[in-house]
Amino acid sequence: MQQTASLEFDQYRIDPENRQVWRGDEVVELRPMSVAVLYDLVEHAGEVVAKEDLLERVWSGTHVTKTVLKVCVREIREALDDDASTPRYIETVGREGYRFIADLGETTAPADAPELEEPELTSAPRFVGREAELNALQESFVRALRSERQLVFVTGEAGIGKTTVVDLFAGSIQQTGRTHVGWGQCLEQYGAGEAYMPVLEAIGRLCRGHGGEQVVAALRQVAPTWLVQLPSVVSQDEREALAQRVEGATRERMLREMAEVLEVLTAEHGLVLVLEDVHWSDTATLDLLSYVSQRREPAKLLIIGTYRPTDIIIQNHPLRGFKQELQAKGLCSEIALELLSRQEITDYLAGRLSGPISPKLTEFVQQCTEGNALFVVNVLEHLMAQGLLVQADEWQLREGTEASLQEIPSGLLPLIEKHIGRLDQEQQRVLEVASVAGAEFAAAAVAAGVDEDIEHVEDICEELASRRHFVEETGLAEWPDGTLSGQYRFRHALYKQVLYTRIAEIRRVRLHRAIGEREETGYGTRAGEHAAALATHFEHGRDIHRAIRYRQLAGENAVRRSANQEAITHFTHGLELLATLPDSLERAEQELALLAALASPLMSAKGYAAPEVQETQARARALCQRAEATPKIFPVLRTLISFHQVRAEPKIAHELGEQLLTLVERVDDTLARVQAHYGHGATLFNLGELPASNDHMKQSLALYDPEQHKDHIVMYGGYDPGVACRNWVAMNLWMLGYPDQAQLWRTESLQLAQELNHPYSLAWALYIDSVISQFLHDWPAAQSKAEAALAICREHGFPYILAMCTIHRGWALIEQGAPEEGVAELRHGLNLHQATGAAVVRPLYKGMLAATHAKGGQLAEAFELAEDAITEMEQTGQYLHAPDLYRLKGMLLLFQPDKGGDTTEAESYLQRALEVTHQQETKSVELQVAMALGRVWHNQGKAEEAHQLLAPIYNWFTEGFETKDLQDAKAFLTELE
Repeated sequence: MQQTASLEFDQYRIDPENRQVWRGDEVVELRPMSVAVLYDLVEHAGEVVAKEDLLERVWSGTHVTKTVLKVCVREIREALDDDASTPRYIETVGREGYRFIADLGETTAPADAPELEEPELTSAPRFVGREAELNALQESFVRALRSERQLVFVTGEAGIGKTTVVDLFAGSIQQTGRTHVGWGQCLEQYGAGEAYMPVLEAIGRLCRGHGGEQVVAALRQVAPTWLVQLPSVVSQDEREALAQRVEGATRERMLREMAEVLEVLTAEHGLVLVLEDVHWSDTATLDLLSYVSQRREPAKLLIIGTYRPTDIIIQNHPLRGFKQELQAKGLCSEIALELLSRQEITDYLAGRLSGPISPKLTEFVQQCTEGNALFVVNVLEHLMAQGLLVQADEWQLREGTEASLQEIPSGLLPLIEKHIGRLDQEQQRVLEVASVAGAEFAAAAVAAGVDEDIEHVEDICEELASRRHFVEETGLAEWPDGTLSGQYRFRHALYKQVLYTRIAEIRRVRLHRAIGEREETGYGTRAGEHAAALATHFEHGRDIHRAIRYRQLAGENAVRRSANQEAITHFTHGLELLATLPDSLERAEQELALLAALASPLMSAKGYAAPEVQETQARARALCQRAEATPKIFPVLRTLISFHQVRAEPKIAHELGEQLLTLVERVDDTLARVQAHYGHGATLFNLGELPASNDHMKQSLALYDPEQHKDHIVMYGGYDPGVACRNWVAMNLWMLGYPDQAQLWRTESLQLAQELNHPYSLAWALYIDSVISQFLHDWPAAQSKAEAALAICREHGFPYILAMCTIHRGWALIEQGAPEEGVAELRHGLNLHQATGAAVVRPLYKGMLAATHAKGGQLAEAFELAEDAITEMEQTGQYLHAPDLYRLKGMLLLFQPDKGGDTTEAESYLQRALEVTHQQETKSVELQVAMALGRVWHNQGKAEEAHQLLAPIYNWFTEGFETKDLQDAKAFLTELE
């Protein structure tokens, strides 16, 4: 925009420097290009400005089509509350151009808008016969305005009029000017679609519409995990900053943020979200609807979902059970559309033909259509197009014609086919290609399929839309490569279905590939954001390699949105496509990559011990044994190591760790080496080989570079190795007898986790901090650290860490004199732990519960639990906990009534515990066991033997003399002396 002077009209002022329009003290939401168009029209007020001149001046050398201009003008009219049929500001002058007709310089203040109490539906044109349904929607809306959130399903079979009813209702609400309406549509796709797609579409439209800046501001403050998913409404720099801010976000956080932002947006004004065709919805969207509908906070929110009941039954879609569950709780309602009655058909015909209708004509239409709304519309159009209607006193069938039921195709689909046949060949060709492009399509994509220039395709689509033939205009498609074109959608899914089935299969293949390639080029580096749609195009276009690549990208998108089920579907379908390709090393490596990507969402959704997890990991392991040492194998092996660690299969994890360590030495891959040493160190820790574990952790840290933090998170998942290795070193050092050094390492770990601001890493660091505090008998600190970790786990949804922190919080409560609350918490944590499918550390947790029973005098239950814990420990090979469990059993044997106080067996278990500590070199644990055995001997009058046992161990220590264990040992030695 070259001009610099501000222009004013009515209550508006245009600021050309900042490309803004002001209404008083408020900014009017308009895109910069639309502001430029308005400025040009106002500057030439009273003149007819040709479209070509506007395009040349505003876009200055950039080739755009007239449709782009049309969209800008429509945006301006919506923002200024102008009406094209009775304009106050911008007048359309035939096909020539536009003219600004308001006087300049006037500053008439707008009248105050009346307060909206109970809105009435306007007298906008409607499909008659739906007054009851419209009134039901209005009643729900009134309740929503009273801050009683509403979820309403409008249901009925194809053509019954669901969209028409919702359009009429939403249009009447929008005319009040006090409520925002956001639209989103679920699309039929092969396999899973994009997670939350209709919700993201609806929120994106709100962001780009009038008042959109307030929506963006609310998302920025309350729901950054959603704003980062809307690249069209934020800059690239802001999006990158948001990505760092929300890294590690989980499904639970996304659900909570969307619920909260909806509450913010509806605090003062109403909001209606329309989600069409939810019989095609993804499960993540259903999860969100369930979460939002069950919130108790007030919200002026009405969510309307439309669907076909037959489709959810045939597809076995989860929507059916979801809706029944919410209905049972009184959290949603249903408006089921029935077939039109004879009187309703008469009313529609009279309104459409502007005159009375003969009973025979009504009877004829009813017999043809059985009251299906879309069929009624199409039959009337057929009769009008064929000239079979005449008007005398009333509208009736023309006399002397052979019009009869036989002249109307039996069924809606053949009738639509007949309407298509009346279009010229070029229009039919454009519509057929559009049906391949999608339910909503860009003219640029269709142009690639018909091999015509975009403007020519836009002219055809605009002509069809103006005559309401099959499509309607929805706005502007703007692609990252600079392509601008009109955006359209089919007025009904059946139109797209009929057109698509007309295309020969070989032609469909070519069209899908051509459209996929054009969209891929148009989206450029952001093609991954549209991965699900591109995967569908390339799959139907028989480009299997690209289809697999986009399936993997679509799955990764779902993972970022914490939509595990959608991710599983995408990755699994990618594997199915891969299986159709010839066997090769390349295929094996690609399969490994998909299996590695599948592991995380599968474990999260199904649990670590689920059969599906075991099956996929077994396949991944077989491929690893077969494949050569390539970087694609490394993340898979690392995932397998974690899988078998958590499953309490340390021997298998050890074998895989050795394999990974061997492989990474052959290539220059620092990331893989860091992960290999870190993973193997964790395995050795669980096996009780602590010095070796410590060596691997320190080797990992020597290679670790904080600048590559994100690479570790993206490629290997889990938590940051810089934090992780410090955690393990802290644990190792305490058990090996260096408590002061252990505390320094745990502090470093926590500080690094806080600096990285990675929730999963921070939760782990707090958990280890709680465990170290427990070792030090600092029970208040152990409780507070566990509770801090629990808060992160609940916010972000980390069930595995949550379970362990719950257990340790319970243990801390027990040790602080709250056994009843502590035991309940401990048992709850054990249940949570089992629900994740994890088995690692479980023997120790059973030992905790056994010790608690013993303190409460429940010796039989305690002994049974201890026996069970030892058996599981020995079967799984988790020997790290052997000394603790043998010591526990020894102490329990001293108090078993049926043992008669005999200490022989008890001492044998304590001696066994000591032997294991010698093997493991765990001096801190050895000190605890020696204290227990020494007290037994002291009670037997063997003080000298007890002193000889304990003194050398105590004298070994060079630090940690302020810790409770060493102070107790010193006091006991003094007593023995």
